[in-house]
Amino acid sequence: MRTKKTPSKTTVSIEDVARVAGVSIATVSRVINKLSSVKNKNRVKVMDAVKQLNFQPSISAQRLATGKNNTVSLIIPRYEGMFYSFYVLELIRGIGTLCEALKLDLLLHLTDVRTSLNLRGVGGVIFADIIGNREKVEEAIKSNIPAIVINNYVEDLDVNCIAVDNIGGAETATSYLISLGHKKIAHISGDLITQAAAHRLEGYKQALSKNNIKLRQEYIFKTDYSRGQARQAAEDLVKIPDGPTAVFVASDSMALEVMTVVREMGKKIPDDLSIVGFDDNPSGLYGPVALTTVRQPLVRMAQMSVEELNAIMNAEKRPKTKKIVLPTELVIRESAHNL
Repeated sequence: MRTKKTPSKTTVSIEDVARVAGVSIATVSRVINKLSSVKNKNRVKVMDAVKQLNFQPSISAQRLATGKNNTVSLIIPRYEGMFYSFYVLELIRGIGTLCEALKLDLLLHLTDVRTSLNLRGVGGVIFADIIGNREKVEEAIKSNIPAIVINNYVEDLDVNCIAVDNIGGAETATSYLISLGHKKIAHISGDLITQAAAHRLEGYKQALSKNNIKLRQEYIFKTDYSRGQARQAAEDLVKIPDGPTAVFVASDSMALEVMTVVREMGKKIPDDLSIVGFDDNPSGLYGPVALTTVRQPLVRMAQMSVEELNAIMNAEKRPKTKKIVLPTELVIRESAHNL
């Protein structure tokens, strides 16, 4: 009986595996792609040959064989300081962890209004919000590319989305301050180009309205979510005649900056100003005063987006569009108390 020789060349091909195993190339392909239509004895031969040759199958070849593309593109609108952002890091952590568990390849795209994206060659797309890239969402829908939008409730497009109840969370935060006896409550908003910031402002207004408290425009400070603008807003807030006794801030990062400014100006928290943030950033636990905040389920939203997208990518026919809103939770700590 003639012994099959192990190929001496550095790059081992699927043809080499087939030759050593004594089976067809098609059989090797079916084994590599874990298809069931292979006799057990042939499967053993192929796996032995793969091990003997230290064969590494080509990802692109696997995709061609199975007809599936396991590459997921995560598209995040670019903004200043994003890699210091608790929000962005939690999204990447949640999405990256589940992609790894599901054997999905993850591509990260940072975009702005000028960025040109090529969605060809990906199996699915996760849009982290819709800011300046709505046409790309529409393009994905038109091209039948599986897609899901997170951190934005999209009512007018036939696309899956997962959002956080920002209106409800903001209303709960503001109502909590009202329950402590505060009526002069300010709001430091995020960038109102984002749905999250706009909804948090709306929730603040709803809480005031429901409790018959007059909305004072001078108590609303609009920012871009940066700590620099939060600092300016805090300085302006403290200087207001007949100023607020409490403030609801649209992010924990900004709330922590507000706390710093207030202390620098010789005032105490919560004695002189009660503060509630939004995010449940762990940094809020480690200051002189632990920050009361609204917890939003960022990792859960991120992981759900991968689960839902993976289900769409593997479905034989396109499933019904889902639009999901996740609840928030008020986390009471030390930065707000009774007036």
